[in-house]
Amino acid sequence: MSAEHTIEVTGDTIDDAIAKGLAELGVGPGDVIVEVLEEPSRGMFGLGARPARVRLKLFKPPTPPPAQPAPRPAPQASYHQDDDKDDDESLLADMAVVEDESQLGEDARVGKSILLELLDKMGLSEAVVTVHKPLASDDENESPWLLDVSGEHLNALIGRRGETLASLQYITRLVASRELQHRANIIVDVSGYKSRRSQMLHDLANRMADQAVQSNRVVTLEPMPPYERRIIHLTLRSRDDVLTKSVGEGDSRKVTIVPKK
Repeated sequence: MSAEHTIEVTGDTIDDAIAKGLAELGVGPGDVIVEVLEEPSRGMFGLGARPARVRLKLFKPPTPPPAQPAPRPAPQASYHQDDDKDDDESLLADMAVVEDESQLGEDARVGKSILLELLDKMGLSEAVVTVHKPLASDDENESPWLLDVSGEHLNALIGRRGETLASLQYITRLVASRELQHRANIIVDVSGYKSRRSQMLHDLANRMADQAVQSNRVVTLEPMPPYERRIIHLTLRSRDDVLTKSVGEGDSRKVTIVPKK
């Protein structure tokens, strides 16, 4: 990969350095491989302190933006055009367990091995990782592999609103992607949490959409992480009586359901 698609960045912490690098490249966490070159040090009595230093590598060169036409008045609202594009985690239904290890793709094999190693280091060596694959898909190579962790005392792996699980998935993907040298197409779940949450969000979306239409008022849902907002958008995309849009910033970002007039 050419040097122009690899940058080194410093920051007060590793997270700060990564955030600066992502902003400089104009990409998200899933578009890069992160290599920690140097951890930060406070030094002694303020002497010898050094910042964190990381290297970010793009999976593929950024696509040049197309030529822009003359400016046009912006529409009042852009619905369904959201940044809620975490993964294909909205497609967790209708997945089947892969019993034969020889049927696992490279992403699944590497991801499972890394996940088991992480669980072992977390003192969860008794946990079992089962690999799932969608029953039907237009393109098997593009369909994600689901790595579901099962066992006892795993609630701590999920965390509040799935935040700990999201971090576990991020680390697993990061290490797997670095080994594979391409973005690992895997999803990590714990005891079917995401599958159950996906169905619950599907039901919630339709119920709140019916409420928005009946009352002819905008309904605002609770703040959700990107992949959960995406489930709401995709669930209601086929309805012709409502529109959806995400509003807010960061952890406060939420979906609004707007009745069509």
